[in-house]
Order: sequence, then C-alpha cells, then structure tokens
Amino acid sequence: MLSASTRRSAARQFPLRLTTGAFFLNSGISKLRADEATAEGLQQFAAVTYPFLKKQDAEKFARLLSVGELAIAAALLVPVVPAAVAGAALTAFSVATLGLYLRTPGMREEGSLRPTEQGIVLAKDAWLLGIGVALVADGVTGHEHR
Repeated sequence: MLSASTRRSAARQFPLRLTTGAFFLNSGISKLRADEATAEGLQQFAAVTYPFLKKQDAEKFARLLSVGELAIAAALLVPVVPAAVAGAALTAFSVATLGLYLRTPGMREEGSLRPTEQGIVLAKDAWLLGIGVALVADGVTGHEHR
C-alpha cells in the first residue's frame, strides 16, 4: 500500500515523466530508421561541438543516439525506475545538447543567450534540464515514487 506522500510524489512526477518520456520515445524510434544522409547530418552537427565524434561512423552514431534516447524514454516511462535515476539520465543528455546550443555557431544571437531561429530546436533542451533536475531533487529528498 502506498503512502499519501508517495502517491502525491507519483502524481507530481507523472506529467513530467510521461510527456518527456513520450518525446524521447518518438525521437529514439525516428533515429532508428535514420537513412545514411540523416545519420551523417546528425554526426557532423554533433562533431562541430564534440570533435571526438568526427572519428565515429555516422550510422553507428545515429544508432547509439537512438538507443540512448530509447533508454531515457524507458527510464522515464517505467514507474519502477527511481526518479533520481531517470532525472540523472535526462539531465546528462540535456547538458550535452545544451553544449551544442551554446558552442555551435549560429544557434544564438550574437553576444546573447537568446536563440536564433535555427537555435530554437536546441534551446528547448533547457526545459529538459529543468525537468531532469526536478526529478533528481524529488528523488534525493525522499519524495520518490516507489
């Protein structure tokens, strides 16, 4: 039997985990079917900020990215995964993508954190960072859904 505190925590986390998990599930599934040109585009874009990725095979990179996104989706959508674990995975992923936003030319307006039209697709990862940190905080303060 779940305590009232546990039920409140689960209710509070449910919209965060469901919407973010669904987003990652869709993104991961889409990348599983990435053609060669799409895989190369993803790999080349990431390699601008993370040069070590230049050595990575583009199709392998797209598959690994897909698997990573699917793992995050599972962590978010499966209720037995602790909030701190799901939140840590989401936080790590969003930090990496925010690195792309901050360090890739053309993503931000000159001298500003404001996104350009091209940067909006990555700037939204600030929300993912906030959700990840909230889940971690909820998990480590004992307001965890078990």
